[in-house]
Amino acid sequence: MPSATLEEYLEAIYKLAERAAVRPGQIADAMGVSAPTVTATLGRLQARGLINRSGDGAVELTLSGRQGALDIIRRHRLAERFLVDVLGLSWDEVHDEACELEHALSPKVQEALERFMDNPDVCPHGHPIPSADGAIAVQEGGPLCQIGAGEEVRIVRIEDEDGELLSYLSSLGMFPGTSVRVCDVAPFKGPLMVEVGDARYALGREVAEKIVVEGEGGHRRRGKRGGRR
Repeated sequence: MPSATLEEYLEAIYKLAERAAVRPGQIADAMGVSAPTVTATLGRLQARGLINRSGDGAVELTLSGRQGALDIIRRHRLAERFLVDVLGLSWDEVHDEACELEHALSPKVQEALERFMDNPDVCPHGHPIPSADGAIAVQEGGPLCQIGAGEEVRIVRIEDEDGELLSYLSSLGMFPGTSVRVCDVAPFKGPLMVEVGDARYALGREVAEKIVVEGEGGHRRRGKRGGRR
C-alpha cells in the first residue's frame, strides 16, 4: 500500500485530471509544497508504476495509480458521510477530519461502514463515492453561473469543499438536492439573483461557479447506491 503522502498525491492528480492535463506546477499548488518536493515524489510514484510522464512533462495515472486514487477517494468520502450522518458533524467541518481518517480505514472497515450507512452513493457535498471495485458514477450538470434567468435547477454537488464556502451555502439552505430558481442574472459578470424556497439571495459569480446543478427535468440523484456493483 502506498504511504499516506503518496495516496494524497494520487488523489490530487486524479482530481486535477478531471479538468485537464496535469502539470507538476498544478500538483505543487494543490498540495501546497515546493516544485522540488513534487519532482521527488513524482519520481517515487513513477518507480512504483503508479504514474507515467509524457514527453511534455504531463502526469498521467497508470491503471494501478487510478485504482489507488479511487480507493483513497472512497475512504475519504465514506469517512465524511460517517462524520455527518452518524456523528452529527456539520458538512463544512468534515473535510479535514476525513483527511485524517482516510488513511486509517482498512478494506474491512470500509465495507462495514458502507453496510452500516446503507450504501451511500455520494458524500455530503454531492461527490460520487467509488465502489469497492473502482466504479464511479458519472454525474451530469454544469455550474450554476451558466444558468439563465427563469430556469429552475437542482444542486448536484459543491465543487469546492472550503469550510467557509460550505458554511455560507448552509446559511442559504443550498445543499445537494436543493431546488434553486435563477430569477435574474446581472450583466458584466455581476451576481445572480436566486430563489431558494421562499427566500431570495444575490449570489456572486465566483460562488455560483462552484455549485454544479442539473435541470429539474434531469435524473434525480439517489442518496443510496442500492447495492454493490
